[in-house]
Amino acid sequence: MSELLTIGAHGLAVRNLQAALKLAGFAVTVDGDFGEQTERAVAAFQRRAGLVDDGVAGPKTLAAVAGRDTSKLLKRLDLQQAADRLGVPLASVMAVNQVESRGEGFAANGRPVILFERHVMHARLQANGLSEAEADALAAKHPALVNRKAGGYIGGTAEHQRLAQAQQIHAVAALESASWGLFQIMGHHWQRLGYFDAQHFADTIALSEAAQLDAFVSFIETDTALHKALKARNWKAFARIYNGPNYARNFYDVKLARAYAQFGGEQERAA
Repeated sequence: MSELLTIGAHGLAVRNLQAALKLAGFAVTVDGDFGEQTERAVAAFQRRAGLVDDGVAGPKTLAAVAGRDTSKLLKRLDLQQAADRLGVPLASVMAVNQVESRGEGFAANGRPVILFERHVMHARLQANGLSEAEADALAAKHPALVNRKAGGYIGGTAEHQRLAQAQQIHAVAALESASWGLFQIMGHHWQRLGYFDAQHFADTIALSEAAQLDAFVSFIETDTALHKALKARNWKAFARIYNGPNYARNFYDVKLARAYAQFGGEQERAA
């Protein structure tokens, strides 16, 4: 994921951003320092462009400033619709989006971001009818694609190469063994989330970041404890359920609470 420009950043990238914002008609001083004035200008631009107005200039905002196509990117309206569907404040969904998403749902080649999990492939082969011995035999032959242990990651667009190779072994199990999109939802959840099959899930995720958010909303809706935690703004419980028992190592609950306070305060001031 590309570096984010936010409060405290400085240098040529910030100066270029400020110059573009000024050219677009926003009040900002071109000094190369990302302060509150620049943050307000970025948020104002994001609102005008229909993007998520968090005041952070990431790849999506920079693409919009440069005039590139943003039709597949997540919009503020998408987050509002998700909040309405989940019965929570917009600030809650904005906080979860900021902390729990990868920031980008698509790679540079236009494909959804994925991470292929070889240890999940070992399990999904068995879930799709192969015996444990058959899965072990495939692991011995293709250890980078089928394995009892996690690992073998290449990262970036090369993960699609790993997926394509795994599909030669078993097409469905391979799709189920990758995590997909903004929120890195595992493909094997397709039935729980209401898709026809694994291919339908993958095809839908490839449509837009809004489609990826929709899958994430379904993921929350179909987990009673996760949905309850979000509604109660119990960030520790939400982070523990979503990220696992080691959530505290990365301060996910603290980050969620801070992001909610930030976005909640901004919306109160704008009201």
